[in-house]
Order: sequence, then structure tokens, then C-alpha cells
Amino acid sequence: MMAAETVPIALTIAGSDPSGGAGIQADLKTFSAFGIYGATVITALTAQNTLGVTGVFPISLDFIAAQFRSVVSDLKVSAMKTGMLGDAATVETIARLLGEVPAVPVIVDPVMVATSGDVLLAPDAIDAVRGALLPRARLITPNIPEASRLLDGPLAETEADMRVQAEALMKFGCAAVLLKGGHGTGAEAVDVLFDGQEHHVLRRPRVATRNSHGTGCTLSAAIAAGLAQGHPMREAVENAKRFVWHALFAGAQMQIGKGNGPVDHNFALRKA
Repeated sequence: MMAAETVPIALTIAGSDPSGGAGIQADLKTFSAFGIYGATVITALTAQNTLGVTGVFPISLDFIAAQFRSVVSDLKVSAMKTGMLGDAATVETIARLLGEVPAVPVIVDPVMVATSGDVLLAPDAIDAVRGALLPRARLITPNIPEASRLLDGPLAETEADMRVQAEALMKFGCAAVLLKGGHGTGAEAVDVLFDGQEHHVLRRPRVATRNSHGTGCTLSAAIAAGLAQGHPMREAVENAKRFVWHALFAGAQMQIGKGNGPVDHNFALRKA
């Protein structure tokens, strides 16, 4: 009889995207690309495609909790990530659930607006994100507009601005901040990782493409996958940034849908 093999497990807590480019579906594709076993807690069903979001059906708080406890009571989860949570009550419920497994590192992607521009987090939920969720996070991954909303401040325009805002975001109690510069301008997409001591700047040539649906979900899932594999945070972030860049580059050649298409999560499989 063959010996049993331990497979790293990551859990995503997010909304479902039936078009497959973002949310739970993007997270599972990313976990698979990294060789990680993916488990899910679905917070909302959405009706959406590459053109936008046309409907959201929130999952009841009790059933969200039932999903979460079913997974963590049976599977040995090594890392978790959160995505679309929708409203304050869901944010607060997720924060309490995360408190039941405090040893498991959590990546918080503070999803507020879809690539299409549709709002995915109620405005009155932002305080709950700041006060209840971010203190649970090993790492938060806001983009420039999300950082601006969390801080009630201006949009970062320079790398220096991003460094200042990354430091300011630490006041919410998270252990580290990755401020993403994909919404910025210039020839390079610049991200700033701040661990409370040092700033690490990650640079990649900007990819000219409209197929960017799900990039934030994919990045946070890739970081969670790296942590589940036992990599240090900086290495997990660097590997995730590299993966998303290649997925963007490969996805630029795809024609899926009529709007903002997805990145190509399968590029590594075809390469292999």
C-alpha cells in the first residue's frame, strides 16, 4: 500500500463568479496552478460576466458559518483568503469565524469594486472591514482606490505616496500590507510590500490588455497558496506577482466574452 501524501490545503472565502474569471472560480484555478488543494466558503452568488454584475444573492450568515466550520473541522487548512464579502454583517461574521482558527494565516483582499466598476461592498461595511477584519489579516492586498477608501484619503500617485499609505494601513492592525499599483500609470506596475519594518518594491512591465478581470482575486489566492506551501511572506508575494504577470500576458491573447475578459490561469498548465 502506498503511503498517504499530505497535500497543502488553502481555503477561499468569497463570492461566486459564474463567468469563471474572478471570485471563487479564479481562486480555485489559482490554487490548482500552484498544486494546492482548494476548499471554499461561498459568501454570495452573483450574476455577472465580462460586461458587469447584474445581480447579487447573499448567502445567509448561518449558512456561511456552517460552510466554514464544516471545512475547518475536517480539513487541515494551512492558509486562507477572503474576497467579496458584500455587507457589514457578513464582514463581522467572517471576522468572528477567523477568530476560531487564529493560527491559520489569512490574506484579506478588501474587494470593493469589480473590474467593470460595479460596487461589491456596501459603503457602510467599510468600517467593519477596518475594525473587525483587517486586524485578523496576516496580509492585506488593497489596490490604490481601495487603499484610498480605507484611509479616507487621496489616491496614491507616486511610489512615495504608496509607501506612506502602506504604513498608514498598518494602523488597522494587520501584520503586513501589499499595496497594489495596477491602477496606477507608467510603464511599470509597481506594488509596495510593507512588513512593519521594511518596504519591498515589486516591479513588472505593465501589460496593455483589457483582460484583467479577476487579477486581485488571483493575486491574493496565489499568495495564500504560497503560504500554504510554507513559503515566507515575501517569497509568496514575489511568486504571486510573477504568476499574475504571466497570466495577464497570456490572457491578453484570449477572446473570452465581450468586455473585460479574464486572465489566463491555465498558462502554466499549457507550458508544462
